[in-house]
Amino acid sequence: MSFYLTHPLYTLGVLYLLVLVFRAVLSWFPVGPRSGMRTVNRWLFMLTEPVVGPFRKVISPVGIFDISYMLACLAVYLLTAEVFARIKI
Repeated sequence: MSFYLTHPLYTLGVLYLLVLVFRAVLSWFPVGPRSGMRTVNRWLFMLTEPVVGPFRKVISPVGIFDISYMLACLAVYLLTAEVFARIKI
């Protein structure tokens, strides 16, 4: 079990989950055109949109709630868990 925590694939999965959560939290706050966070938002968008976008096409946001982030997080988590189940380290 402790080997999972040091495995590079597990680390990448956890880091990507953190990026997804960070983008979801930042989406709650407006970013002005001259804000320094604009660059951060652009990078987060480029990193996460390939995963979040397909979920958003299937389930559109309902009012202010966009559950595509939750579905993307769940998919990344399940994919990471499945990879480690198949590796059987």
